[in-house]
Amino acid sequence: MPCIAVESLTKIYQAPEKEPGFWNSVRSFFNRKIRHVRAVDGLSFSIEEGELVGFLGANGAGKTTTLKMLSGLLTPTSGAATVLGRVPWRREAELQRRFSLVLGQRSQLWWEIPAQETFRLNQAIYGIPEPEYKRSLGELVELLDLSECLSVPVKKLSLGQRMRAELAAALLHRPAVLFLDEPTLGLDVIMQKKIRAFIREYNAKHKATILLTSHNMDDVSELCSRVVVIERGRLLYDGSLQSLVARHARHKIIRVDFSGPAPADLSAIGTVVSNGGSRAVLEVPREKVSERAAALLRSWPVEDLTIEEVPIDDIVRGIFTGSGRGAAS
Repeated sequence: MPCIAVESLTKIYQAPEKEPGFWNSVRSFFNRKIRHVRAVDGLSFSIEEGELVGFLGANGAGKTTTLKMLSGLLTPTSGAATVLGRVPWRREAELQRRFSLVLGQRSQLWWEIPAQETFRLNQAIYGIPEPEYKRSLGELVELLDLSECLSVPVKKLSLGQRMRAELAAALLHRPAVLFLDEPTLGLDVIMQKKIRAFIREYNAKHKATILLTSHNMDDVSELCSRVVVIERGRLLYDGSLQSLVARHARHKIIRVDFSGPAPADLSAIGTVVSNGGSRAVLEVPREKVSERAAALLRSWPVEDLTIEEVPIDDIVRGIFTGSGRGAAS
């Protein structure tokens, strides 16, 4: 049996609608109009034990709603799902002790007190024996470099320190399944790398099954060999990340800062996305990135140059619209 199994999962929200204005507010009180929103629409996929899978989609695609159903926070309108062989929205203690949900935009840490106090609370909630708690905490503190943060009130920690403490709080009971929703959101590049390294090591060491959502292409490309892509709550793609990128992101992005004004005509390098002042952004075919970057450096005084992958939102949008965006020449 798969560790996570999703079958025709659907979640429909009822959203009240109202025209602006006082009298429309009065009318809506007596005759409310309801709009039905399908956040998740017949979604099906499965994940085996120990897999680290990227769960991708544009904003509003239904990723977080799906994670909330898989963690038992929401009950679906229809369909079925199991996590570790159990139905998550039944909220059985046996399952709740074996998974964690980390939301990058929400905190489980108490703001006014040190993180170590939240760790002790979680120890009591999950019934972690003292020797096991000390071993687990010691391992997490070392891996996440938290030794100087434990006694500091959470409100005084940096964003990166808080995110690392969030991960420690979520993993104290060593869950077999981990749902990560934008774990590197708002972090600087160095901290993103540390979080990714930790996730990779935790997955390898504990054989944990991890479902990761992120709009950061680096998170996904460095951690996930397989991705599940959804749009408007429906499955669009389930397979290898390499195949997805090769098929739908046929270009890369070059961002270049010139020592003086940017050249007026850069069409020989690639498709110009923007060009103003001393900076230009270009779309260049993947197979020609190296030669075009070298041509830029040879032909103009370049102060800085970076090569980036296409944002995941653009890839997903290209899949959904069939636009094939990225066929730059």
